Amino acid sequence: MSNIETNKRVHFLPQEVIRKKRDGLVLTQAEVAYFVDAIANESISEGQVAAFAMATYFQGMTIEERIALTCAMRDSGDVLNWQDLALDGPILDKHSTGGVGDLVSLVLGPIVAACGGYVPMISGRGLGHTGGTLDKLDAIPGYQTQVSNQRFRECVKEVGIAIIGQSANLAPADKRLYATRDITATVESLDLVTASILSKKLACGLDALVMDVKAGSGAVMKDLDASIELAKSISAVANGAGVKTSCLITDMSQVLATSAGNALEIAETIAFLTGEKRADRLAEVIYALADEMLLISGLAASEEEAAKKRMAALDSGAAAQKFAQMVTFLGGPNDLLDNPDKYLPKAPIIKPIFAPDSGYLSSMDTRAMGMAVVDLGGGRKRASDELDYSVGLSQFAQLGDSLDASKPICFVHANNEDDFNRARSRISSSITLSNSKPNIGPMLHKF
Repeated sequence: MSNIETNKRVHFLPQEVIRKKRDGLVLTQAEVAYFVDAIANESISEGQVAAFAMATYFQGMTIEERIALTCAMRDSGDVLNWQDLALDGPILDKHSTGGVGDLVSLVLGPIVAACGGYVPMISGRGLGHTGGTLDKLDAIPGYQTQVSNQRFRECVKEVGIAIIGQSANLAPADKRLYATRDITATVESLDLVTASILSKKLACGLDALVMDVKAGSGAVMKDLDASIELAKSISAVANGAGVKTSCLITDMSQVLATSAGNALEIAETIAFLTGEKRADRLAEVIYALADEMLLISGLAASEEEAAKKRMAALDSGAAAQKFAQMVTFLGGPNDLLDNPDKYLPKAPIIKPIFAPDSGYLSSMDTRAMGMAVVDLGGGRKRASDELDYSVGLSQFAQLGDSLDASKPICFVHANNEDDFNRARSRISSSITLSNSKPNIGPMLHKF
């Protein structure tokens, strides 16, 4: 239901709302609500949605406009309520602003569920150069990312976690605007990012939310100051809407996991949960976010207790079991953790890329790495594109590693030699080598 009641609906001309924002004027709550309602009921054209997104990108919004936009998008569809389920723990979620090799949600959600939280996670698809959690889960045969609200609620109650996409009735205005942003170069808008993230999260009836705001060459907000601004915006809007929210700023100056690509990241998720492989940088981010979620929700009374509980969830296998139960409940195979190679697709060509010279890896254009995955077929150039879940990059070198003829930058998983050669060219030109080992910045930024 729109936050403009049907019998009191105020009528505006959409082009006049666009014009007002184009000229840098402040929209009223009624104007914002009208335009969001029109996005949701498709009474305005795709061109008008795109024009609004571009005007907002260039002119920005006040915090009051952001709150109005967020709440209108939240109320454009169903808002979930969990009270009738009598859950015995808090309703929690985490959201990342996106990056390359960011599989954190796939590991973090099961950890928190194993610690007594309930995690109804509404995730998105790939946006620009960033990988989408739903696209990764779609690499699992049978897994249903689009389910009814009833099935979603059942999974949260029985398993403790469900990661799905937006239903047609959950923040439908955001679903349409999200797709438009992806193809109109308006992904980076602070206002639209804030509203898009929070409309979905607030529609889930959360008790608390922890945000992972990325900074670096692979982040939507690339420099630290912009990431701090986004973190403050999200915190102000969410807390203003009544959901206890905190933000961490984490580094995205290089690929976060050791892989980037849909099936490849599912394989690394399984390896992390089962203890087969836990990359240090990835683990640092996951642990920090898990501890914050346990603290903000009251599931842990101290940092020491939080750390103890999340490691027990991992090392006991309880978190891995939560992931396995979620996959099975939502239509995937019941033995995925035991036999990932049986189910996850593999590209026909898997070859290493070596640096043109020897030296220490001193910098990486992480966005270019994400676009290499897109170009291989693992992401979308157009909203209608179908993905190849098998392609991507793996075994990434880390900043500070010494590269030579025996130590590759990464391995490319491609469908043919032409695709491989394009990826090799893009990746080779997206790194910098130095003669001395560089200083590597922190994974977590204070603000």
